Amino acid sequence: MSFDGLFTRAMTKELSESLTGGRINKVHQPYKNEIILMIRAGGKNHKLLLSAHPSYARVQLTNEAYDNPSTPPMFCMLLRKHLEGYILENVHQVELDRIIIFEVKGRNEIGDVSSKQLIVEIMGRHSNITLVDKERNMILDSIKHVSFAINSHRALLPGQEYKLPPAQHKANPFAADEDDILRKIDFNSGKIDKQLVAAFSGLSPLLAKEALFHAGLANRTTIPKAFITLMKKVEKHAYSPAITVNENKESFYLFPLEHANGQSYSYPSLSAMLDRFYFGKAERDRVKQQSSDLERFMQTEKEKNEKKIKKLERTLTEAANADQHQLFGELITANMYSIAKGMKSVEVINYYDENGATAEIPLDPKKTPSENAQSYFKRYTKAKNSIAIVHEQIDKAKEEAAYFDSLLQQIQTASPRDIEEIREELMEEGYIKQKQKRNGKKQQNVKPTLDTYTAGDGTEILVGKNNKQNDYLTNKLAGRDEIWLHTKDIPGSHVVIRTKEPSDETILEAAVLAAYFSKARSSSSVPVDYTRVRHVKKPNGAKPGYVIYEQQQTVYVTPSEDEVLRLKK
Repeated sequence: MSFDGLFTRAMTKELSESLTGGRINKVHQPYKNEIILMIRAGGKNHKLLLSAHPSYARVQLTNEAYDNPSTPPMFCMLLRKHLEGYILENVHQVELDRIIIFEVKGRNEIGDVSSKQLIVEIMGRHSNITLVDKERNMILDSIKHVSFAINSHRALLPGQEYKLPPAQHKANPFAADEDDILRKIDFNSGKIDKQLVAAFSGLSPLLAKEALFHAGLANRTTIPKAFITLMKKVEKHAYSPAITVNENKESFYLFPLEHANGQSYSYPSLSAMLDRFYFGKAERDRVKQQSSDLERFMQTEKEKNEKKIKKLERTLTEAANADQHQLFGELITANMYSIAKGMKSVEVINYYDENGATAEIPLDPKKTPSENAQSYFKRYTKAKNSIAIVHEQIDKAKEEAAYFDSLLQQIQTASPRDIEEIREELMEEGYIKQKQKRNGKKQQNVKPTLDTYTAGDGTEILVGKNNKQNDYLTNKLAGRDEIWLHTKDIPGSHVVIRTKEPSDETILEAAVLAAYFSKARSSSSVPVDYTRVRHVKKPNGAKPGYVIYEQQQTVYVTPSEDEVLRLKK
């Protein structure tokens, strides 16, 4: 992983320089495995993110906005009790392990000076955040409880003594000379990058591969020199944080990764880089967990309507034979004298055919000629009458399929808050059962919260990411002469520029947002329509979020996550 021991060392330095001496003003726990500390230090407010997420564990300063639950979890309440108002005295790393300890001091509820440690262990799915009473070295609580049944070395439970994870007894890469490095490598065994990771603390496979890349032709001379050069660079904190992107994936590190053979993007700090790298990733994971049942339901409903459309279209094809039923009825009537009850078919001259061709007509032997004729006339009438109804049913099924298709698109760009609004919409539309309120009171109507972006010239741009937000933005909030945007014939968000006369640059920036929050997010040259809000109408009885519009113009843009992040900032 990119967040190895050496990266942890660099992040510890960044946090120490920014936060030491700061006061912890607020503690939030927006999600199950993540803590936000609001710290006032150096005359500025800082937002410190501590994450024990199984896939995205990290520690960083962040500018991202997080939604906090209405009722804080128990661990959050405990941290507020023991940390709010405390001073952050020191931030340090445990050797070169992925463990950062925040040393805090303050006065407890009875006024005595108290020292605590907030310990963050970044270890993949075993990541954890633990609050320790420093004087007693006793665990007050941890964000994940670990018993001796799970870990025989230590338990992370309230009241237990805090123990560090077992030491790995690896060599210090900063102290190694060429001979030390050669003694750690068996050139006959191969996989030298893995040998380096196993031998030296703080190294990730990513950094080991970078060292071998710098060595060029790997041998006993080039590898130690390349390794030592790289370690000196890290030891001196000579960083240039960068995300390296190639066709397969993107990676971040303290400097551009040349072995990744991709495009590198530099950032002013490690935290700024992590904000960009993790933009949407952790949130997408949380949304996936929250919306898996909704997504299955929507996909099933969409497929059900698509099958219904095919079945109805077959009915239309059969109804197209209505004229033949009428013809057979008339030919039987005209040839009644030559047909007798009991016949299974009859061949007669088709007097509607210019060439005088014959037509073979199937008959029901149990019916008289007159009854056979009436049977065909009835089938003709039924087929004719059904065509209008079938067309109506096809239109309705297409509307339903399009509706669920748009909801599936909205889930792809939704935040956890957006998912709850989508769930509420499905309840209101009668697709899923209403949740029973324990107190029996009706839920008050709450205005949807819209995503706000700022154009280069300072103009506000609002984005609705689900139907509730789209309806509120377009039909209630937006001014009649403000500019409304939507991807052309593609499910997506409603976007509104909060001005009557936006610049061309602002229109293009808003169009990028409309394309990014649409089904065409991964496409290029996406058509986006824009018009004044006064020209956007919601038809009577239309599904939530559905509108029609006129007098539009179209621009073509390519969605860009970097552009979206820039506009969000």
